[in-house]
Amino acid sequence: MSAPVRKIIIAIDGHSSCGKSTFAKAIAAKLDYIYIDSGAMYRAVTLACMENSLIRDGHLDEKRLPEILMNIEICFQKKPSPQITETWLNGVNVEERIRSVDVASNVSLVSKSRIVRKKLVSMQREMGRDKGIVMDGRDIGTVVFPHADIKIFMTADPEIRAGRRYRELRDKGMDVDFNDILENISERDRLDENRSESPLKKAPDALLLDNSYMTPEQQLEWFSNILLKTDLMKCRK
Repeated sequence: MSAPVRKIIIAIDGHSSCGKSTFAKAIAAKLDYIYIDSGAMYRAVTLACMENSLIRDGHLDEKRLPEILMNIEICFQKKPSPQITETWLNGVNVEERIRSVDVASNVSLVSKSRIVRKKLVSMQREMGRDKGIVMDGRDIGTVVFPHADIKIFMTADPEIRAGRRYRELRDKGMDVDFNDILENISERDRLDENRSESPLKKAPDALLLDNSYMTPEQQLEWFSNILLKTDLMKCRK
């Protein structure tokens, strides 16, 4: 896969656990672009809220949020392989902790907060200032980068997504229940699609990718064909 002549922004949105991060990482590696996991940023904020007791009985303490956000620092660091990045929160590697079921169960509560979204959208736009990035999330093509050069909306059957997530967590040695994961995914879909602040939706000009029965290799081939059909391979600065 050849990179476009000029650096571009690739925005990938979609439902939880449909492989957005894997897909985005593969594209970034092939194009030698920077990969930014916006979902990990919201998970990191969620973890910070949990550690500071801002989440109790399904409610978020909005009054204390500003003090947490004021001092929060989130960055991504590459491991030796260019396809592997880890999330760091205030100087601490939190990659494994933000993938826990507890964080997943609370992230929609935090991500619907207007001040959280405003803070992270600002951080994300700064990260993409020089282009040459692939960013995935829920509102990248609709809110963060509405003028992204390529927009993709990913989805997959909920049970297939739950199965993928189940195997991923089991491979990490975590004791999880498939039905709990399926319920969590279904609830996250409902919350993401119905929140008042930047709800999950497909941008009008986004390309739909249902990867329910596609391998990672097939998805990358699909993207390569999309890229070849665009003028981005021919245009100059």
